Amino acid sequence: MKGIILAGGSGTRLSPSTLSINKHLIPVYDKPMIYYPLSVLMLGGIKEVLIISTPHDVSRFKDLLGNGESLGISISYLSQEDPNGIPEALVIGEHFIGKDDVTLMLGDNIFYGQGFTTLFRKAIKNHEHATIFGYRVKDPERFGVAEFNERKKVVSLEEKPDDPKSDFAVTGLYIYDHHAVEIAKHLEPSERGELEITDLNKEYLKMNKLNVELLGRGFAWMDAGTHESLFEASEFVKNIQQRQGFKLACLEEISYYMGYINKDDLIDMGNSMAKNDYGRYLLDIANRKHIEQYWDDLVGHPMLEVMSHE
Repeated sequence: MKGIILAGGSGTRLSPSTLSINKHLIPVYDKPMIYYPLSVLMLGGIKEVLIISTPHDVSRFKDLLGNGESLGISISYLSQEDPNGIPEALVIGEHFIGKDDVTLMLGDNIFYGQGFTTLFRKAIKNHEHATIFGYRVKDPERFGVAEFNERKKVVSLEEKPDDPKSDFAVTGLYIYDHHAVEIAKHLEPSERGELEITDLNKEYLKMNKLNVELLGRGFAWMDAGTHESLFEASEFVKNIQQRQGFKLACLEEISYYMGYINKDDLIDMGNSMAKNDYGRYLLDIANRKHIEQYWDDLVGHPMLEVMSHE
């Protein structure tokens, strides 16, 4: 399984903040927005990641994350010349995907909840063709909407319907087989002039090859692409971290926990940021006396609870 994060777009919903910076580099509380989707892929066990951004911004992501070696993973980069829609990410990443399955995630989506990583890893393990994730919202007319039967099989998909057939929105997290690339190539642009991810998912639905995983009321899904949602996401992360004492989407912590980097690596990273809370947090993790206690402390933690001694 490989992973793609689409972090392009014009960022008009966050103007003027995005006039000089890509929105996915804007902090969500104490870390760049891109950390959140990358943490999801890492927690899913995905070690090969492609980040797609604008030609102007690719170098900025490289400055931030490099080739992923410091995190024990591989990160590569490609550019999307124009914001032509989500499915184009699959076409751009064709050679990266090859014959592998791929998880595609939008760079401004944030997921949180007890058991989310378990659900995600199980979805990857049981994946066959295409899997989408549904989340109940109070305003489904703003989203792509999935209707499903009592067996949780998708029966219809609609993009921003006036009269939604369900209140489950399709989130910005998708798992596909490599055939998605060819399907994306044959999609026609919508009235917006873009390729629509709903149209891609409909093709899998026509073939009876579309599965849905539902995120229950114990989960939180946020799209941090507007001023209001960005502020709400930052407040959410701040409150969770201050109350629990754990950081969400801490890439260095995840790498250490997964065994991708060692204690000395973590200490070096912590020392490089020792003047702030983030660096001190890394040093605190590294200085725990017993790794068994470290594992025990993280049992049940929503962002880190599935990674066990597999």
